[in-house]
Formats: sequence, structure tokens, C-alpha cells
Amino acid sequence: MVASLGGHGRPDAELDEAILGALFSESTVGLHVLDAQLRLVRFNTAARYVKAFALDEALGRHPREWGRDFYTGNYEATLLEVLETGVPALDVEVRGHLSPDQAEIVLSVSCFRLEDATGGVLGLATAVVDITERKRAAERLALLERAGGRIGTTLDIFRTAQEFADEMVPALADTVVVEVLDSVLRGEAGAPGTLFEYGALRCTSRRSSALDAERYLPSIGEVIGLSVATPFAQCLSDLRPRVVQQLTPDADWMDREPVRGRRLTEAGAHSLLVLPLTARGSVIGLAHCYRDRTPHAFDDGDLALAAELADRVALCLDNARLYARERSAGRVLQLSLRPARVLGHDAVETAYSYCPLGAGGDWFDVIPLSGSRVALVAGDTVGRGLEAAGTMCEVRAAISALAVLDLAPEEVLERLHALVTRLHGERPRRPDAAVDDEGQDTTCLYLVYSPVTRRCSVSSAGHPPPVLALPDGTVEYAVVPAGPPLGRGLAKYGSAEFDLAEGSVVLLSNTAMLRAVSDDPQEQLERVGDALQPIDRPLQEICDEVLYKLAPEQMENDAVLLLARTRGLGPDQVASWTLPNHPASVGEARSRAERALADWGLEQHAFTVTLVVSELVTNAVRYSDGPISMRLILDGSAIACEVTDDSSTVPHLRHAEEVDEGGRGLYLTWQVSRRWGTRPESRGKTIWAEIALSEEE
Repeated sequence: MVASLGGHGRPDAELDEAILGALFSESTVGLHVLDAQLRLVRFNTAARYVKAFALDEALGRHPREWGRDFYTGNYEATLLEVLETGVPALDVEVRGHLSPDQAEIVLSVSCFRLEDATGGVLGLATAVVDITERKRAAERLALLERAGGRIGTTLDIFRTAQEFADEMVPALADTVVVEVLDSVLRGEAGAPGTLFEYGALRCTSRRSSALDAERYLPSIGEVIGLSVATPFAQCLSDLRPRVVQQLTPDADWMDREPVRGRRLTEAGAHSLLVLPLTARGSVIGLAHCYRDRTPHAFDDGDLALAAELADRVALCLDNARLYARERSAGRVLQLSLRPARVLGHDAVETAYSYCPLGAGGDWFDVIPLSGSRVALVAGDTVGRGLEAAGTMCEVRAAISALAVLDLAPEEVLERLHALVTRLHGERPRRPDAAVDDEGQDTTCLYLVYSPVTRRCSVSSAGHPPPVLALPDGTVEYAVVPAGPPLGRGLAKYGSAEFDLAEGSVVLLSNTAMLRAVSDDPQEQLERVGDALQPIDRPLQEICDEVLYKLAPEQMENDAVLLLARTRGLGPDQVASWTLPNHPASVGEARSRAERALADWGLEQHAFTVTLVVSELVTNAVRYSDGPISMRLILDGSAIACEVTDDSSTVPHLRHAEEVDEGGRGLYLTWQVSRRWGTRPESRGKTIWAEIALSEEE
């Protein structure tokens, strides 16, 4: 005994006796006293409640006789080591089973050597505490923490369900199968209802620790029905988990589950857990877990842990469902807003590939302009889903309206920048949105090509420049001044102008398409150049080849490609003159227009064309001072009449009354033209009108 004060005057023997009495009759820690031959000579009352050891008739016997399989391993080694060295062993974990079909029991054993006054070895004293529940609680908490960080890393239903199955096996079950309602995969919410209202269940994940599990596991995507009066049906009916501790092939409900029942029998399952997956009042599906290799059955603790994990994965699956619904709606909206087909144009031949895989806001457009010119546009809008599709709609509509004004590309982007800035300001900012997140950029590339001059003008708002494939075999990026993305920074945009030989191919794409190839522009250009050559093939064939070579195996973003092969209008399709600013020039303009139409074999349109020419030249003579330029362009479907003067005054369409002496010129032009308008020039303006060659137009 340790030296003491003797209990304030009481004899030491009396105090020692009291201490020993408390340890052996009132202590909650199991105590074993072994002699030098490790025979059990004493144990206290608490030791009887440690189920690991069979202490009935154990006195005088060695631990191998009453210690079951707990004695083997580190328990035996600990006893022998302490007996030999005298160094105490504290909190040694000892594990074992009462029987092969029962759960593991964990003990905490502390061991001390007993010695007499002369140091002679008398035996050992061991303190034993059953810490099974403590260990299980710690393991369950660790599983919950680990699963919380690993489940729901994506917004994909199949991936999320698989993450759940991976965490459950082998930590809690030997095999796990997750089945989700078919309606949930379509983004619809499954409301609680009767069994027959749920529809089909589809396998979205499975995991097993058995090597031969493929023979009885369902395949991913397999549809399995439900039958009444089974644990699976009951689980979905009342949305409560079920545990079948002893599963036998002759259970009454097994015959009503021909598919699941057969697979449970083939797997040799002896215990089953069925968990409902519900979140936010929606039914997602169910998960069933069973044990075939683990000998002991599921208990209430396993059920509580599995149910909590099921609630967590159900919430993640519902998040994925909501995302899928929004992405599907965004994709439908995006597809409905894209050009249904790109109309033919005399300035360029076009081909495109449009794959909205990520339901983002990537888009393109081909916009006819005055003077047989054409605008080629490509852009990326903010985010994904409905918000991105809505932004795409707004930006596309705005740029189409701005294009009609015939502004220079940099001016179009400046006005578009102001619009996007206002739109961003109107939308509430998400709390988790970063101010400088590059993924929030809205980019645009605006290119104008004229087949008359064979000249391009292009401006960029944070978008990759176009790739040019020239007839001589050269493939290069156009050198375009880099401007800020729309809605960010100062609206400072420049433009690049260059000539393009007839037959050149211009490639526009979305940002993600090129980044999927490489971050190196030179490597991007080499890959694109290989796919473009030779450029004299059918344009759609070239477009498809570019998509096949550039698209990665696993595409996560939209793929947008727009290719245009340039054409040119020769002298036999364009006639231009410079006239003096004099009233007599009106008659001369009519005469020259008649001769040009005769040369083109279009005399039947002479009355309409000369009427338009007369009105436009008359306006130019009346409101300007300098020389007047006139041009007729034949582009196949229409004749364009253009009159340019040095006045910046923009004409307005008037509806003259019967008594008015003027104001009918533009009204007549509007009546006989397919469309008309004005466009600013570096000095002055151009008024233009198109006369259709066919009455159908």
C-alpha cells in the first residue's frame, strides 16, 4: 500500500480494509487479481458485468480458459510483459467476440504487477472497462464527419449517390444500393403519396465489398419495380427506415420481391436496412444496405447512423435535382433562343456546331447589314442555367437592335457594355459570389465583313479573336485590340481592320472551346489549323472536323463554333458614281441607274429603282453641300441603292397630309423597298434602301 497519514489517527489496517472493500464491492471498474502463474484468485463485483469474460467457475484458472478469444493477441502479451518487467500497461485496447455471429467488443485494460515488501512478485492486478459503445460512438462520429465532406461534392445525382455508397461500404454495410425515382432524374419533385404514385425506381449507385458482387448487383440505370407489403414498399409508404435483423430466404415478403429478393439470396445477406431518401418534403428514392460478410446483424445504433447519413445524401440529391431542373429549363430556353437556322448570305457561306452541354449562355449570331455586309457575332454570358439563358436572350436582342444602327464594331460594344452594366446592377448579388471571379465575365466578339471591299472590321470584349484560314494555307489569329468583358471596367474598345481574300475561312468559337484545347494560344492555333485544312472542303465538314478534334472526351461546357467562308462581289455586281451637288444630278442618277439595270438584265425593276434613286438623290441635293456618291449593289436577292452625302442630319420618315407639298420622299421609298435605313460615315451619312427582286420578298 502507498504510505499515508493513516486516516487522521485511524489504524492503517482499517483504512486499507475500507479501500479494498470499496474497490471490490462498489467500484464500476472490473478488477481481476492474478497470481504469479496468471491464475485468477480474486475479482470484484463490477468484473461480473464485463460480458467479455466468463467468470463463473473461473477462480483458480488461467485466462485462456475464461478469457475466450480476448486472451489471444495483445491481452496475453500485455500480461506477460507486465509480469516480467513490472512496468504498468495503461489503457490497452483488447478486442474480441462473444460468438462468431455477434458484434465485436472492445475493452480498455490497465495492468499492474503486485509485489511484496521485499520486491517479490505476487501476481498481477488488471482493471477492465468495456468501451465498446464509446468506440462505436467515436467511429460513427468520424464516419459522419468524413461523409459530410465527401458526399455532395458535385451536383450530379449519380455521382452523389455513388459517394454515399462508397462511404457506407465497408464502414457500415457490406453492400449498398441506391434507387432514385425516375421523376427525380427529370428534375421533378416526388411528393409523398401511395406506392403506385411513385412510378419506377432506377438504380443510381451500388457498392459491395464482395469480389463477385457483379453477379447479383443491379446495373446502373436499371429500373426495378415495387410490390406491396415489403420493407421497400413500406419504407416509401410511411417514409420511415426499416431494419430486418435476421433476413431469411423463407420470409413471407421475399416472394413478392422477385428481383431484390433473388439478389439478396444470391448475396447471402442475413441482415437488411432500408432507408427512405426524403428532403424538403420531396421523396427522392430509397437506399438498401445489407450484410453478408459481416457476421453480426444491424442494430439500433447502425439504423440511427444510417438514417442520418441518408438524410444528408437526400438533401444533396435534392440539390442536384433542383440543379438538373434549372439546367434543363435553361437548356430548353437556350435552344429556343438560338438561331433555328442560319440563313444564307451573299457575303459569306456559313456553317456551325452548337452543343449546349453545360446549359450555359454561350451563343452566336449572323446578322445581315446594309450594303450586302454581314455581322458575325459570338459571345459567352454569365453563369449557367436559367440566369445564363436569360442573359443570353437580353444580350442577343440588344446586339441585334444595335446592329441595325450600322454602328462601327467598337461603338456597338460600348453601347452593349452600358446595357450589361445596368443588367448586372439590377440583379441581386449572391452572398457567395466573388467580385473578381473570372467565371462571371460576359464576353463578345463582333466582326463585320463587306463583300464589296472584302474588308473586315472586328472588335472584342474579352473574347478570343477569330481564327483566319487564308487560301494560301496560312492559319493565324486576327490581331484584335483586347477590350474588357462587358459590364466590367471602362468601356474602352478598339477595332482592327484588314482585308480578306475571297475564299478565306473565319472561325469564331466560345471561350471554353479553345481553353479545353490548351491555355497556350500557339498550341490552340496549331490544333485548329490542322482541323481547318484544307479549306476548300464543304464548310460543314470542316466545322464538324474542328469540333471532333477540339472537343475533350468529357465536355463540361458548351461547344459553339461558327465558320464563315468569305465571298466577294465583282464589278458586274456593283456600280458606283460620284455626282455633283446640283438638281440636274437627279436626272443623271436615274439615267445611270437605268443603264446599270439594263446591263444586269433587270429592266423590269427600272421603275422602282429609279423612283428610289430620285428620292434619295433629291434629299441629298436639298440637305447637303458637297459631292454625292451613289452605289447600286446586286447581291442576288435584292438591289441595294445607297446615296452618301456630307450631311450628318439623319432623315426621318414622315406621313404627309393631302395638302402638304413635300415630305413624301422617304415614305415612297419605304413603300416600295424591302427595308431602308441610314448609317453613319466618317464624314456624313449614307441612306440606303433594298428593292427585292422577287415579289415574295
